[in-house]
Amino acid sequence: MPESRANLFDVTSRNAVVTGASSGIGLALSQTLARMGANVVLVARRAELLEKECDEITRLGGSVHSVDVDLLDRHAAMASHDRICEPFGSPDIVINAAGINLRESSDEVSWESWDRTISLNLSIPFFFSRLFVDDMKRAGWGRIINIASLQSLRAFPNGIAYGASKGGVIQLTRAMAESWSSFGIMCNAIAPGFFKTALTAPVFENEEVLKKMADSTAIGRNGTMEDLQGPVLFFASRASDYVTGQVLFVDGGFTAK
Repeated sequence: MPESRANLFDVTSRNAVVTGASSGIGLALSQTLARMGANVVLVARRAELLEKECDEITRLGGSVHSVDVDLLDRHAAMASHDRICEPFGSPDIVINAAGINLRESSDEVSWESWDRTISLNLSIPFFFSRLFVDDMKRAGWGRIINIASLQSLRAFPNGIAYGASKGGVIQLTRAMAESWSSFGIMCNAIAPGFFKTALTAPVFENEEVLKKMADSTAIGRNGTMEDLQGPVLFFASRASDYVTGQVLFVDGGFTAK
């Protein structure tokens, strides 16, 4: 096979930064990129968890560094550029996986909880990504991957603020693509279906709900972290050179039914 085609999904020596990387989907995507040869910076607020995950990725041969920062602290988030670039250089790949779902009913949502949800789930993906856009423009190549949700399209109980934020992520992704793709920066989103994470752990304790969600897919099961490996490598590599402003639902066909 010609080398140019064989290496379409290669991320070797690419520099990636992943928010929300101490657990769940952020950690799983970080592990995938590191395992495939990328230099990965894990970003989250819990330093002890980051250190633990860095040790594990390093043990498996990955190239990894961590930066602890509370992304809800806007000053700290916007001052994190140099710390993130220090170990490997400026990121080629930015993955915005940090998120919050407070699971409040519409009657319980406060101004404070609404602002927290919108800030972390919608505002930070834009402002954090923009920290690295000038570097990507100079390089003529970049990848921004946002994390959308089933609730980007579907309304779930106790999810009004979360759903609003994730609906916004789809339009944000399109707007990012319109602004930056002419500079070689492809901006896309992955919308996971029902995966077990810290955000969904309480639901996974309910066998009835678990079965209902699995039965709602076309495949007949809920997602595993392995199901996200192919999609993230596609969006993070040259394979997506002509794909931007798109949302890939990795949901077992939940939204197809």
